[in-house]
Amino acid sequence: MRFCRSFLIPMTLVISACMLPAQKEQRQPLTEAQIDKIREAGIIPDERIGLYTKFMDEHAETIKGLTNRRTSVARGKRIDDELLDLTALMDEVGSNLDQYSERKADLRASLKKLNEAAPKWLGILRTLAGEPEFDEARKEAIEAGEDLADEAKRLLTEQTSYFETHKEEKGQERAEPK
Repeated sequence: MRFCRSFLIPMTLVISACMLPAQKEQRQPLTEAQIDKIREAGIIPDERIGLYTKFMDEHAETIKGLTNRRTSVARGKRIDDELLDLTALMDEVGSNLDQYSERKADLRASLKKLNEAAPKWLGILRTLAGEPEFDEARKEAIEAGEDLADEAKRLLTEQTSYFETHKEEKGQERAEPK
């Protein structure tokens, strides 16, 4: 009986400790209100990309606003969090663009806005002086931003060409099989 107690108590502690990281809450790059707006946009690709662009712009502006504050651990953590959120959103938009382009959804309006905003975001990220608290997140955000900017530029060129030759499909949310 004594062996069981001396064995079970440490084992329970070890198992509990192993489960703690799994229970740690993951960051959510969007607020509940923003998530609701994305849901409301539903399957309207142009509107969804426009919303994501707006939300990424808000994160970039927050990062820009934090750069002028006095260096502190809290500031570094906040910038790191914002960079992680911005990177997650950029990756999400990239995935959405892949999916929508396969369906031949007309994204030209939102792609134009995205193409205008991406260089501004990259400028903010590149002028942000690296600090140990967020240097890795900064590098990842720059890489994700460059990838997204390249993809948006390429896709806008492709869509402009495609919809010039397929005028009847202009403004569609997805191509219907013929």
